[in-house]
Amino acid sequence: MRARQLEVFVAVMRAGSITAAARMLNISQPALSQILLHAEDELGFSLFTRDKGRLRATPEALELFPEAEALFGGLEGLRRKTADLRLGRAGLVRIAASPPPAMSFLPGVLAAYRAAHPDVVLRAHVAPLLNLIAMLRAGDAVMALALDDHVPPDLEAEPLGGTGFCCLLPEGHPLASEDTIDLAALDDPLISYRHTTRPHEELSAFARSRGLRFEPALEIDLSITAVGFVQAGLGVAVVDGLMPWHQFAGVVTRPLRDGPSLPLSLLTLKGRVLSVAEEKMREAIRAA
Repeated sequence: MRARQLEVFVAVMRAGSITAAARMLNISQPALSQILLHAEDELGFSLFTRDKGRLRATPEALELFPEAEALFGGLEGLRRKTADLRLGRAGLVRIAASPPPAMSFLPGVLAAYRAAHPDVVLRAHVAPLLNLIAMLRAGDAVMALALDDHVPPDLEAEPLGGTGFCCLLPEGHPLASEDTIDLAALDDPLISYRHTTRPHEELSAFARSRGLRFEPALEIDLSITAVGFVQAGLGVAVVDGLMPWHQFAGVVTRPLRDGPSLPLSLLTLKGRVLSVAEEKMREAIRAA
């Protein structure tokens, strides 16, 4: 029995008449009757008989109906699922981000996306850039947010915006009274990014342009780790300005005066076709 024949058979069994079933399926009575006749021809037995103008199911139809109804229920579920996927109402979206956008930019994006698409499963990862690249290549994430646009040739980096750098100072530090802080004024042990990272490259070039040397005494991979070090009195930190530093007690944040900037980028794997739900996530990120 074909899908359309199954649909008509179940509709007639549920409705109890050709007229009601045709109305339920929004087709004409002759068309429905024709589909039933084709089904009976292919099956080799009758499904319905007429007794004094009333439609009656044959014993064969009564025996088939429970399984036909279960199959039709599965077919209806499949149709709903495909419609949801087409409209971006269902599916799984895997997104990754480095800590700065993950703690500042991404939560608002996910909240707006969740409100618009409550049936989509969201999976978020937070990791440094090298791990983000590995996740994209492995398919563990379909897009990633990072403060970098220097990526391998198999990835694409779409510019979204940017952020500057700021200084994290312990409470009571003499420079906390300044509106902005000049790099030359930082004579405490410096906490900042390790060599071979994009932030270190930008800060090092910035320092050289002012006749200074940028040499952190304590190197970090992730800017968020600087908080605990500053709170412990290990020095002052120069970190990205995207993190919500105001959420952390015991530190004061001041912009780095005339400092360089870092690009906020959306990373994807070249040639990777996005699902409807994933494409809607990318649209939400661009809008934000």
